[in-house]
Order: sequence, then C-alpha cells, then structure tokens
Amino acid sequence: MREDLKGLFSALLVPFDKNGEVNEEGLRQIIRHNIENMKVDGLYVGGSTGENFLIDEQTKKQILKIAKDEAKDDVKLIAQIGGNNVYEDIRLGKLAKELGYDAVSAVTPFYYPFSFEEVKEYYNDLTNNIDLDMIVYSIPVLTGVHIGIDQFGELFENERIIGVKFTQADFFMLERMRKKYKDVLIYSGFDEMLYPALIYNVDGAIGSTYNVNGIRARGIMDAVKNEDMKEALRLQHESNDLIEAILENGLYPTLKAILQLQGCDKGEFFSRKPMGVLTEEQRQRSKEIFEKYL
Repeated sequence: MREDLKGLFSALLVPFDKNGEVNEEGLRQIIRHNIENMKVDGLYVGGSTGENFLIDEQTKKQILKIAKDEAKDDVKLIAQIGGNNVYEDIRLGKLAKELGYDAVSAVTPFYYPFSFEEVKEYYNDLTNNIDLDMIVYSIPVLTGVHIGIDQFGELFENERIIGVKFTQADFFMLERMRKKYKDVLIYSGFDEMLYPALIYNVDGAIGSTYNVNGIRARGIMDAVKNEDMKEALRLQHESNDLIEAILENGLYPTLKAILQLQGCDKGEFFSRKPMGVLTEEQRQRSKEIFEKYL
C-alpha cells in the first residue's frame, strides 16, 4: 500500500473570471491556503470540484501546471485525468507524470452505457500508457456507473490500480471492500460521511469542503484515531451544519465566496457556465455561513 498517499486531500477548487478563464493568481492563493491554513496532506487536482468536466484540455493542462508549480513538493498531488476521451486522458496523465505528480485518478467513463469490460479496458489503457499509480474515482450518483465488489477485484488485479475514491453512501459495501481489499487505498469521498467512513478504516478522505473546513475535518480524523468517538461525532455534526448550509446556498459558488472571506481575494472567483453566479442574497448568505460556522 502507498503509505505516502494516506491522509486528508482537498479536491481543489478553481476560480474563473467572467469569461471562463482561470484566475491564476486566485488559484495560487487557494493552493497556499489549503497547504498553510487547512493543513491538508494533499490536493486532488482536476476533479468534479475543479469543474473539470466543463473545461477544455488546454485549461486542464494549465491547472495541472499551476498546481504543481505552486505546491511543489509541500503536499502530495493526485491528478484527476478521467473523462470520456481516453486519448485526451492519456495526454493529461503523461503531463502529470512529467510534472512530478504522485499519482493519477480517473472517473469511470459515463453517459454511454459502457459495459464493465469496457470500463476495465479504459483503466488498462490509461495505466499501460501512463507511468503513474492509478486511483479509481467511483461516484455512481453522478456517473450512473456501479462497480461491484468482485469487479473492483478485477480492477485491482492491475498492479498500477492502487486505490479507489469511494464516493457513495453504501456503508455495507464500504465495509466489505475494506475487509476484502486490505492492501488497497480507500478514500472517503463524501465529506458529510467522513466520521462513519473512518470507523470502517478508510485510508483518507478527498473532498471539496476541506478547502474551507480542513481543520475541522482533520479534527475528526484525529479524534477517531485516538478513539474519542464523542469528539469525532461532535465535529462531524458541526461540519454537517456547515455543509447543509453551503448546499442550500449553492455548493461551488458558496465555497468560493467563503474562500474569499478567508483571505483568498485576488481577482474574480466565478464558476464556469452553465453554473450560475451568486446573487447578492446568496453572497450575503455566504457571509453569514462563514461567520456562523467558520
């Protein structure tokens, strides 16, 4: 097992300007904020939180380069390169290798009703062409792709596939996965379920709210490690109050507004269309959420 890839990872948020271009100075601020203030162990670059499925290949490459240039070797870096274009994904993976990323990750191909054999071949194509370890990104609530426990076993037969970002609420499956695959990295992908996932001995967590709530998330992890379940549950309750309020106000735009309130204030922090722009009412609510929960 890759011990160096255990821990708390922020799914990196990316600020854009009104024209949908990357706000580089703001992105660098967010990266430093995660490292220095949220105290994360690593960054998951290019995932759903980075709005990766709304941007073109060159923009994805730009973000990978900025993240590595700013983070350097201060934390571990995982590049999420997956999508529905295996040729592009391979090019992104090769760039991640060239830049010095620690691993790559890839979401299961989606939209079309791919068979498991096609999904398996997709991962084999990536690992055969990219000289980095792979973490499968399983998020069936968004992709509609469900992989069974035995099918995960077939994927793990590929020595380059070392783990899974498990973003689903099936704790029976999580428990069975942990029992069966002891030498595979399993990351919790739902921030609001970090505490129960830790009880099942996941190796880490990857999430969007850790950009602003990393300290509290670390507290949950430390409390479980120290077998202080009362404290872990208290911190999860606090986190879920925050998460609930953010979700009600609009996930990514609200997180970006909170980041600005936490000092990441260089330039505009928009999301890519067709995601909406915060109304003045939502912006005021973001301030209230920040003041109440952070």
